[in-house]
Amino acid sequence: MKRPRTQAERLKMLVFLGNPGTRYERTRHNVGRTVLGELVGTLGLPDPDGWKEKFHGRFLRREEQVFLLPETYMNESGRSVQAATAFFGFLPTETLVVHDDLETPFGTLHLAFAGGHRGNNGVRSVAQHLGTAEFWRLRVGIGRPPTGRKPGDWVLERFSTTEEAELPALVRAAARVITANTSSPREQKV
Repeated sequence: MKRPRTQAERLKMLVFLGNPGTRYERTRHNVGRTVLGELVGTLGLPDPDGWKEKFHGRFLRREEQVFLLPETYMNESGRSVQAATAFFGFLPTETLVVHDDLETPFGTLHLAFAGGHRGNNGVRSVAQHLGTAEFWRLRVGIGRPPTGRKPGDWVLERFSTTEEAELPALVRAAARVITANTSSPREQKV
């Protein structure tokens, strides 16, 4: 099946959403940053603490790709993404945003092009600042909260003990999806 021309032939900007600071490190909302940690090891990248500081975050340019770790809070992530894409001259369609997703069951991944923010304020901010929703997303499933729990509280909590045990396999799978789809990405569920 032929892809629409709006989709990229190569992903040039890889963005990993989450909140900065140790308070949020192991929370569901920071799973995008956890995926970056896996990619650092897999690809032999330097630790993000040593990356250049710019664009309201930290970035690393590797060949024709830029890895971006916004240092804003989640709901302001778009400031970082917009500044970096403008500086490097990348199109939104050449951008992949890795983030947690309430609508995707825990343990599953969904690589998708465009669409709504699905309640994720980081994705909402990116779409607002880029002026379009036409960018790639790797939705890392964290699942819906149990009945009676607020989604805003749920995403800022740590994973359950059972989820913590399964998280390394999920994060490895996400890293594999990213590395397999930087050239000619295609939508898929894993």
